[in-house]
Amino acid sequence: MLLEQINQPEDLKKLSIEQLEQLAAETRQFLIQKLSVTGGHLSSNLGVVELTIALHYLFNSPDDKFIFDVGHQSYVHKMFTGRMDKFDTLRKYKGMCGFVKRSESEHDVWEAGHSSTSLSAAMGMAMARDLKGEHNKVIAIIGDGALTGGMAFEAMNHIGHEKKNLMVILNDNEMSIAPNVGALHNYLGKIRSDRNYVKVKEEVEYLIKKIPAIGGTLAKTLEKVKDSLKYMVVSGVLFEELGFTYFGPVDGNNLPVLLETLKQAEKVEGPVMVHVLTLKGKGYTPAEKDSYAWHGASPYKIESGQMLKSVGPPMYTDVFGNTLIELAKQDERIVAVTPAMPSGSGLTTFSKHFPNRMIDVGIAEQHAATLCAGLASEGIKPVFAVYSTFLQRAYDQIVHDICRANLNVIFAIDRAGFVGPDGETHQGVYDIAYMRSIPNIVLMMPKDENELRHMLKTSVEYDDGPIAVRYPRIAGLGVSMDEPLRTIPIGSWEVLRPGDSAVVLAVGPMIPIAMEAAEQLSKEGVQLRVVNARFIKPLDEAMLLQLAKEHVPIITLEEGAQPGGFGSAVLEFYSSQSIYGLQVKIIGIPDYFVEHGSVPEQRREVGLTVDRLVSDVQALMPRKRQRA
Repeated sequence: MLLEQINQPEDLKKLSIEQLEQLAAETRQFLIQKLSVTGGHLSSNLGVVELTIALHYLFNSPDDKFIFDVGHQSYVHKMFTGRMDKFDTLRKYKGMCGFVKRSESEHDVWEAGHSSTSLSAAMGMAMARDLKGEHNKVIAIIGDGALTGGMAFEAMNHIGHEKKNLMVILNDNEMSIAPNVGALHNYLGKIRSDRNYVKVKEEVEYLIKKIPAIGGTLAKTLEKVKDSLKYMVVSGVLFEELGFTYFGPVDGNNLPVLLETLKQAEKVEGPVMVHVLTLKGKGYTPAEKDSYAWHGASPYKIESGQMLKSVGPPMYTDVFGNTLIELAKQDERIVAVTPAMPSGSGLTTFSKHFPNRMIDVGIAEQHAATLCAGLASEGIKPVFAVYSTFLQRAYDQIVHDICRANLNVIFAIDRAGFVGPDGETHQGVYDIAYMRSIPNIVLMMPKDENELRHMLKTSVEYDDGPIAVRYPRIAGLGVSMDEPLRTIPIGSWEVLRPGDSAVVLAVGPMIPIAMEAAEQLSKEGVQLRVVNARFIKPLDEAMLLQLAKEHVPIITLEEGAQPGGFGSAVLEFYSSQSIYGLQVKIIGIPDYFVEHGSVPEQRREVGLTVDRLVSDVQALMPRKRQRA
């Protein structure tokens, strides 16, 4: 096999074009085989096999910089840069990251798990190159979905103005995680289907075939003329007006055509846009038929394409989606807003029930947030369904456009807490810290999937400003669902287990850990009170004051960043009340980025475990007895 001969990019340069095409087929089989066991981003990587081969064949990584937008389509790049033997550990704890990661390889020059950053990074690298007097190539690879992000437009505007030597490859597979939306998507569709180009191409091919016995050199020349005609006929005027020399669209899965186009583009001075069309999921029929489902695949059976998902309680995401449908049937003011994540946010079924009340803005979190503000200002009830990690991108809009105006926007914050294999770029562990400091907002988290339903009801009934409910990327606990839905008093906590030895204030998925620890401690005569601290803001101040009177040791337990988190809020409250001398222990996520792995592994790493909680409670007991 040719694949066995590839250890570094230099090995590709020794192969013929025919061998490179064979290598592409072997690469696809390798990915299909390995990801059937580990899971991962299959369809996007199958689509960029030829493109990645062409880049490493023509250019010289790491001197030439390859900047992958998002980075989940970098598996082939990893294969050709010395990491083929690490694929059994893909997305596993202490194993190979599913995104580009600078600490893994010198060939990974930029890392990102969020979209639309590559062009800005590329511009920075190109400017640094020129400042240092160097002459390497800088190449950004961005998808058509990521190109809809506002940051990408800001970068294109700057790149076109500065006229730096820089190549942008627009990997156009007509879809991101969800169907692309917006004017840019429609514009790219016009370029793809331009009939003038198709007509001229067909006519030139016909004329070439009519010329008898043409020699090889003339035939090649005429073929180049035919391929060049598309640059004259197809409109890339948007990119040209932004200052780019536009090439395309070209077949990104046709290796000879792709190589020839990149060679032409390399000769151009200034910024270049190469528009390539690729087939997401290419080479694996199930992924070609449904690239959405195969964007982030769980382990699967290769022959049938059946994904091996465990059966159990519903995911919090699904409970959210079903409950929102129930609420929307009762309240026509409710609309759902998502930044290109209708499926991931559990809104696919909602969109079928209420197509006119489902708004997908594309990869544009900032726009989505302010859009919600505009909707709310006119009496609509917008539900902004967004991953915690992506909501970070709209921080200014939350502060300036929503909370400052005290508008009634509902935030449904999915993937709150650890997210498992997606790792540090996707961890939803910062939203408590960055949201609770903003005036006017209410922030809550349910103890189980049933309470999530009631919190959504509470959010819809709440009319006094922005309100947010955060929930994890895990299955529920399998509890029974109450009927009918009810509202929860804002700022109220509940005692789940009595006890007078110590109190744990637990948030969301930490409650089962607290309950198990309490059970273990009870065998030692230690009675740990477990409180469902379901409102992170406002706090249950009456209960906190009562705990201060009892002078009972307090432990806060949260799957969120410890600096500025829920535990910090408790300490701030006691400080504001001039209450000192209490024993308050904070257990949260320490001040570093936690890498990929399973959620239980991530929790063990930072001490969000039953054993840690038991140990901390035991450590508090002697001091309490001495005071008594």
